[in-house]
Order: sequence, then C-alpha cells, then structure tokens
Amino acid sequence: MTVIKQQHLSDGSADILIVEDDESLAQWMKKYLVLKNFTVTVIARGDLAVDYIKKHNPDIVVLDGMLPGLDGFDVCKAVRPAFSNAIIMVTARDEEIDEVLGLDAGADDYLTKPLRARALLARIEKWLKRQAPSTLQKPVLENNTNNDKSVKLTLGKFTIDTQARSVVLDDQLINISTNEFDLLWILAERAGQIVARSELMMLLKGYEYDGFDRTVDLRVSKLRKKLQDNTSQPYRIKTIWGKGYLLVKDAW
Repeated sequence: MTVIKQQHLSDGSADILIVEDDESLAQWMKKYLVLKNFTVTVIARGDLAVDYIKKHNPDIVVLDGMLPGLDGFDVCKAVRPAFSNAIIMVTARDEEIDEVLGLDAGADDYLTKPLRARALLARIEKWLKRQAPSTLQKPVLENNTNNDKSVKLTLGKFTIDTQARSVVLDDQLINISTNEFDLLWILAERAGQIVARSELMMLLKGYEYDGFDRTVDLRVSKLRKKLQDNTSQPYRIKTIWGKGYLLVKDAW
C-alpha cells in the first residue's frame, strides 16, 4: 500500500506514524488525529514501517501487532535499538502474554481493539509530554546510590552489589541492564516490603505513575526470567495486586 502522509497546517504538530493493515481503521485513526492537529502517516506493511521509522524518526508510532511483511513485534525489535520515541502496540487479542511479548519486543505502551478514540489520544498525548523532558532526566536511584551506606546486599544465594553494579545468583553472574539493576536494587534494599508502583516510577523515572506506563512491569517481567523466578506464579518478585511489588526475603 502506498504511504499516505497528511500534514496539518498547525506549526510544530507531532508526527504520528500509524502502522495498520486494516484500511478502514487506519483511515479512522488518521482522520481523528489530523483533527487533533497531528501530522499523520499511514503504512500498511511492517517491513515498510521499519524503513520509514529509521529514515524519518516519527514522534509516536502506533503499531498493529499483526501485519504483512513483518509483524509488529518484529518491527519493534528491528527499530528499538536506534529509535527512542514511543511505540504504542495495538492488537485484537486481549491476552496478557501478547502484552508481555509486545513490551519485551520494545513497545512502550499497549492498546487492544476495538480502539476508543479518547484512549488513543490520551496515550499519544501522555508520551509526547513525557518525551520532551525525558532526555534531561536521570534515574534518581543512580544519583543517590553513591550516598548509600550499604553497597552490597545478600539474600541466600543472591547478591546484588551497587559498587560493582553486579548481580550474582547461585554463584552465576546474571547479565542485566542498567535499568533492570536500578529497579532490582530498590526492591532488594526493601526486601520483605511492598514497594508501590508509583514510588518505583518516581525513583526510576522522576515522575508520577499515571496508570498507563508499563515500564516497571516490563522490567519486572525481564528480571523474573533472568532470576529464575516462576513467571506464571512468581515467588521471588511477587505482584501484590493494587499495591505494588515485593521481593521475598527467603526465596533465594
């Protein structure tokens, strides 16, 4: 399908890329967003979307999960290393495993069909507001760790060392990212206590949890896999529904 680009007359309007092979849905989203003063590009194939994202760096990508050429999950994986703006995944399947797959692939947010116009707009506006200052913000934890009296915590066969930025489990060094380490240190430092998602967001990202952001959930999901937790019934990093996360002291 031909790439359709419609420019709104408003100066400085954000560039939204919609990657959707359902033409009627794509046109509905485009018309709605153009009315809201956005510049909108529609692409129907995943492989074409990868090329467009790399060349044009849109402000927001609204990405369908199931696409010809390359599915949405593979599009995420292909562009995520170099693309720092938000990717909002859209799928017809309302299953937690699809949400986790999308977030693991590099998506920032998630919507299921049938889409609601106001929900779509809310997600886009949220990420646009966040992206402008986000490059200036650093995780609060990184700035504070040098002042912490304790630089190493050990629970059974699990050790986390803030000075070496290392994690060891069962005498094996665990390869985790900087962001995952920051989250794990907060939970380990408060082992046995429930840490609210809102507090984690404030410590890690510097802003309050708005009910949409899945950053913490994605990091917890990845940590569970790397720390040999049971992903279907976690016993090391538990989700306390409606409250937050709990790193269990005696599970190591």
